[in-house]
Amino acid sequence: MTTLAELEADPHPLLARLRDTEPVAWVEPLNAWLVTRRDLALGVMRDPDTFTVDDPRFSTGQVVGRGMLNTDGEEHARERAPYARPFRLEAVRARFTASVSKEVERLIAAFEPAGRAELRSELAGPLAAQTMAVALELEEVGVSQMLRWYAAIVEATSGLSAGRPVPEEGARAVEELRKHGVGPNEAVLLFGGIETTEGMICNAVLHLLSHEEQLALVREDRSLLRNAIEESLRLEPSAASVDRYATRGVELGGASIAKGDLVTVSLAGANRDPAVFAEPDRFDVRRANAGRHLSFAAGPHVCLGMHLARLEAHAAIAGLLDRLPGLRLERAAAPRGLVFRKPPKLHVTWD
Repeated sequence: MTTLAELEADPHPLLARLRDTEPVAWVEPLNAWLVTRRDLALGVMRDPDTFTVDDPRFSTGQVVGRGMLNTDGEEHARERAPYARPFRLEAVRARFTASVSKEVERLIAAFEPAGRAELRSELAGPLAAQTMAVALELEEVGVSQMLRWYAAIVEATSGLSAGRPVPEEGARAVEELRKHGVGPNEAVLLFGGIETTEGMICNAVLHLLSHEEQLALVREDRSLLRNAIEESLRLEPSAASVDRYATRGVELGGASIAKGDLVTVSLAGANRDPAVFAEPDRFDVRRANAGRHLSFAAGPHVCLGMHLARLEAHAAIAGLLDRLPGLRLERAAAPRGLVFRKPPKLHVTWD
């Protein structure tokens, strides 16, 4: 029987079995239909008329309020429009390249003399928080406070997905954000901008340092780093799933879904679909189609911040490889988490 503990620890064997035998399966602990095949996942995310986010049960909406993340149709378009242009690729590169590079240099310089570091707390998290402080014009708040708010929102959202109520800390964090002029859409950007970026940096470093031959290829040909980040996103997306709700009774992948049913799209499962990715469990920095992953979702709710997240990840990992000779794992836990997956700690050392 499937358990939440199994899904939090290592869901990939289960996802592979379901994808092969029951690509749309009812998973009792989630109280949801779990979609694990890539083509079906795309179909769900691209059809908001049938599979909507506009439902009072939507977890992030319960925490931060109504905004672009939990609306569809014309309302969603209105909510998202003010943020679309500033987060386009050209705008992101123009606004953030210099500040992200400067922050990466500052953070690495702070721990470089020690010869070892815990990269989640000393690089990935602070970089993502500082970048979102700049994006949302909240620099005066400070990174420590930003990270406290973020941690409270993550805990609240993850808890709802596991059937727990919103804790007091989560509600307090949202209220404090409102006092700083941060509404639901900005709270979503803060939450997503830190969570996905911190996770993708940690996961990519872990993948590279765990595969010496792949790391050697990137060291020899730095142009492979961008594809290595895409391959890491494919293999272990920092956001493992997204939720939708059926607006009507519908057949999907052999399953009869009733109106109102929760439909959870497993991005992690879709990203290892062997119909699209040969040897899907293998980390291959030269994989030609690594960029076909769905780690930033798809359809109307495709991630606004994907270009910024990629810029930060590339700057962070390039900085580590440039500044820290012989960079290697000292100890690290495997990625874990029901919805948001990354290593709890990532200890590294260097020569």
